[in-house]
Amino acid sequence: MTSTDLTGAAAGYRPGATLGIWVELIRQLKRRRTKATFVFLAVLPLILILAFSVGSEEFEEGDGRINLVDVATAGSLNFVLFVLFATTGFFLVVVYALFFGDTIASEASWGSLRYLLASPVPRGRLLRQKFLVALILSLAALVTLTVVSLVAGAIVYGWDPVRTPVGITLGQGEAVVRLLAIVGYLAFTLLTVGSLAFMLSVITDAPLAAVGGAVFAMIIAAILDAIEALGEIRNYLPTENQFAWVGTLSEPMQTDEMLTGAIQTLAYSAVFLAVAFWHFGHKDIVS
Repeated sequence: MTSTDLTGAAAGYRPGATLGIWVELIRQLKRRRTKATFVFLAVLPLILILAFSVGSEEFEEGDGRINLVDVATAGSLNFVLFVLFATTGFFLVVVYALFFGDTIASEASWGSLRYLLASPVPRGRLLRQKFLVALILSLAALVTLTVVSLVAGAIVYGWDPVRTPVGITLGQGEAVVRLLAIVGYLAFTLLTVGSLAFMLSVITDAPLAAVGGAVFAMIIAAILDAIEALGEIRNYLPTENQFAWVGTLSEPMQTDEMLTGAIQTLAYSAVFLAVAFWHFGHKDIVS
């Protein structure tokens, strides 16, 4: 008697071959929410360029203080930095929360989750594949925003050296390297909200609750982070180092806060994912 006969599995069944990454990725790319998100990501830089164009006269009459808004139109790379700064605190948080929070909960709300597990797809593999696809979509979203901003900015503002908010000028080559570091930092640290949304997606059957819960938690953390009276407590909030990448624009680069932010992300993500896998492994799937 073969091991297949002993386990009752069908001939040729391999748990590791179920729910392939490409199958799930293509399935998610066909969804309207995915298409709408990427369209908006591509249009957002164009909206910002139009806003600068319409308000150029008022923009040039600023008070002379140097900030990312003042140097946003100094060149393509400056424009990308402004777009990332403008979207870090909320918009990119929503994007990550959307792709990670709409994973398991959406399957449960459609009533298809139990059929996936009955296929059968092992629970641990289902969570892992869903997480990886959400990660791929989130990274693609961040890259899309960056590339479109870079290309659109180059067409409108030219390919000039970067003028940093503190008055330092960086050559194009060095600026591109620092931009890659910024994008990499954002891609990684946003996993805090992604992991939180993923955990909530496992706990609840409502996608909106998972997405909204993660975004709401980050908003609360940002509000608490602004209260100086909390003192050292603020250092442990997930939003404390979300803008630490601004340190790459100084000379020499300041990366201490980025390292702290990365360590915090590892800690928060590990906890959220551990809860997600434990809860899903013990969850009674009825939908």
